Amino acid sequence: MAYQPTIDNDSVAALPAARFDGRIVVVDREEMVEAACNDLQRYDMIGFDTETRPSFRAGVSYKVSLLQLSTPDVCYLFRLCRVRLSNPILKILGSRRILKVGVDVGGDIRALHALRHFKADGFVDLQTEAPRWGIEEKSLRKLSAVVLGMRISKAQRLSNWEAGVLTEQQREYAATDAWVSLHLLERMMADEPREGELTIIASEGEERREVKQHTKPSRASRRHFSHKRSSANSK
Repeated sequence: MAYQPTIDNDSVAALPAARFDGRIVVVDREEMVEAACNDLQRYDMIGFDTETRPSFRAGVSYKVSLLQLSTPDVCYLFRLCRVRLSNPILKILGSRRILKVGVDVGGDIRALHALRHFKADGFVDLQTEAPRWGIEEKSLRKLSAVVLGMRISKAQRLSNWEAGVLTEQQREYAATDAWVSLHLLERMMADEPREGELTIIASEGEERREVKQHTKPSRASRRHFSHKRSSANSK
């Protein structure tokens, strides 16, 4: 199918709200990290996003509070204000095999580097890929509207991501953002496959780009598409 190149704010506001209805796992203790990462290692493509506590004072800024990594059915919320950006997480963020799909991923990578420098690889930015389908929009909200016909609520964006306990609304918002990125690329590739390659974003001291062959994912159900599963030891 052909997608419209742009969409106005009024049209977006009239759409039904997007909501991740899978399982949400808040990873806020060090002993939870390894099990979460072992599960994520089984996938070849996951959704990616981060959240940072907003600052309302000049000269005051915060580091990344939350890292969201989502499969079609489970979204892991790593509370980086509670757990370290440790090696099991970095193995995923540096894996060329596991594609991490998001929007403005370069900005997220730079923000994560403020916590700990690491070699990033295997990132796919929807802002780079969408034009190949004739889409001019850049924001996740409008990309979701154009491709999925769903509206992403931004009501929780400026909430306190370092609060003692994340509210249900915060958890749903964070999970939906990461899952939608994954769902967007799957939908575009399934609805109107493009021959050729995905642009892979990585970093070796500074951001670089390379290309990687992709294939259309096979349909597993009406809601999700299948992913090739690999063992946790695969590279």
